[in-house]
Amino acid sequence: MLVRLFLLLISLSVMGFASFQPEPVLSGLLILGAAMAAASVLLVFLPRKPSKPRPQRKPKLPQVSILVDGSNVMHWKNETPQIATVQAVVQALKARGFAPGVMFDANVGYKIGDSYKCDWELARLLDLPSDHVFVVPGGTPADPYLLNAARELNARIVTRDRFRDWVEAHPEVAEPGFLIRGGYRDSGELWLDDASPATASPTAPAAPSRPASPASRP
Repeated sequence: MLVRLFLLLISLSVMGFASFQPEPVLSGLLILGAAMAAASVLLVFLPRKPSKPRPQRKPKLPQVSILVDGSNVMHWKNETPQIATVQAVVQALKARGFAPGVMFDANVGYKIGDSYKCDWELARLLDLPSDHVFVVPGGTPADPYLLNAARELNARIVTRDRFRDWVEAHPEVAEPGFLIRGGYRDSGELWLDDASPATASPTAPAAPSRPASPASRP
């Protein structure tokens, strides 16, 4: 629309300039200006063809048995976003026999660095296949992507988020064992609620691991 208005202003300027020119030049410029003005008016008022909405990018997480809320987990240590925290959780899950997938908000790259980071860049940092990491599109929350993927994959989610805003659409978040909490003890040791593959069904309660002391858990 701005380009169309700009063309209209140029054509009017040409007609105005022509009015100060000698007769031979005047007629030619007036014709040119009038033609440009007519074309500009048509461009301004012609209805624009509505653009087709871009298809929503959907995560593809084949053979993932558990999901990690990367943008939540990366704050677990000292409340500071660190990719190393997600790396530690991914390795702990691998050691328990899981094939983890990780989802991040679009701003993860600016949280842990100074530029946008795509799926494969983060997958390389986490030593995961590129299709096991998904960065949601900018301007959209990661929560619905994460919850929908967990439902499709029958997977649980490693996070401290309670997803209270999504309980109605995803009542499974209130089921014991669906959300796997974790954090760091005062000693610097990573702990996770019990997340063994044998109890990976969202409907099966998970027994939390016993921390060193009650005060050490966040």
